[in-house]
Amino acid sequence: MALPPFQQLVDAHWRDVARLARALAGPIDGDDVAQQAWLQAYAAYPSLRSATNLRGWLLTITHRCAADVHRARARRATPATDDVLVAHGPPVAGPESIEPIDPQLWQRIWRLPERQREALVLRYVADLDHAAIAAALDTSSAMSRRLVSDALATLRKADS
Repeated sequence: MALPPFQQLVDAHWRDVARLARALAGPIDGDDVAQQAWLQAYAAYPSLRSATNLRGWLLTITHRCAADVHRARARRATPATDDVLVAHGPPVAGPESIEPIDPQLWQRIWRLPERQREALVLRYVADLDHAAIAAALDTSSAMSRRLVSDALATLRKADS
């Protein structure tokens, strides 16, 4: 199956990649994550064997780039000044860094366990199906369903 020109892929999916990158990494690192995802996709595109579900492929790359940013933050040394730790680099993306539709909902989402939060964002922000979520999180479809279900149950519990 012939792949469409890369520019057509960019034109069709740039908003989805940018939105997912911002949701996973926050507004400070979101643009860098999206750019890194596009660079990785461009490098891998010529060797891609199938043109089915290119959107899912792109969003999986974006998710992995966001995970790389989070891992890099965790490894970053924290300098000390006068025995007081000073945060180094940009602030970690939190619920206040996402343009909230409902700030209280984003607060509750941000408090979810990381895997549940990622599954929920991939499902409802990126609009991926469970097979694509499973691929992005390196798990099974059944586990992706469970992660989303558990996240929703936790959010519903907080509502009552």
